[in-house]
Amino acid sequence: MTALQPTEQKTVLFRENEITAVIANGRVYVPLRTICNNLGVAWSAQRQRILRDPVLSEAMTPVIVTITGTGQEVEAQCLPLEYLNGWLFGINASRVDAAVRDDLIAYQRECYRVLYEATQDGRLTTDADMDIEALLAQDSPAAQAYQMAMAVVRMARQQLIMEARLDTAVNTLAEHGERLDQLEAAVGGEHVTEVQAAQISQAVKAVALAIGKKTGRNEFGACYGEIYRRFGVSSYKLVPKRKFQAVMDFLNEWLQSQIGDSPF
Repeated sequence: MTALQPTEQKTVLFRENEITAVIANGRVYVPLRTICNNLGVAWSAQRQRILRDPVLSEAMTPVIVTITGTGQEVEAQCLPLEYLNGWLFGINASRVDAAVRDDLIAYQRECYRVLYEATQDGRLTTDADMDIEALLAQDSPAAQAYQMAMAVVRMARQQLIMEARLDTAVNTLAEHGERLDQLEAAVGGEHVTEVQAAQISQAVKAVALAIGKKTGRNEFGACYGEIYRRFGVSSYKLVPKRKFQAVMDFLNEWLQSQIGDSPF
């Protein structure tokens, strides 16, 4: 499977360890090997456990991650953030070394809960009378994890909005162009003039003759057909005035490709 290329990467310090999250294709992914190293559990064993799970194995995806401090890019196996609990809570705290047991429990209680609630609800779940701003201002692992998660969510949201706006703009421009062509055709008088139509005809003739010398065939129909197809008209006389220069430029380039000259 080809590794995904991230559009953003964020890191937060949690219990003196770094947690990395990356955005790829508008989705938040978390590298798993780093968390295994932080917890002191074997990545190879966890990888096998994930591969045995029909849901987690399908969700695990390679993503390019930049190593903090060195700038080196590596391919890391990641899980989407919403799948992290399925893996993290599957690690039995009673079966890991006592030295890392507290860290594992802390990850399970705080890290996933805060990250997941932040990305799902956009807020911490607290009692109504608590000062949420004061809580978030604290220099605690939970607050840091929440702030990182919210930053990731904002970036993902901005990316989605930008993509949506770009798609809308492209579609709108295409619709305006079609409507303008329809309007010109309906009202008349916006097609090329007789003089311009004659110029197009002469240019097509020159191209057709140049191609015909090489093929030995009558190429007039093919040349006119290419103009009609490329510019969306049924006759060279119906070319909109605003497209006249584009037609001539196209024919000029076509002729140059045949004889290496620029007569128009």
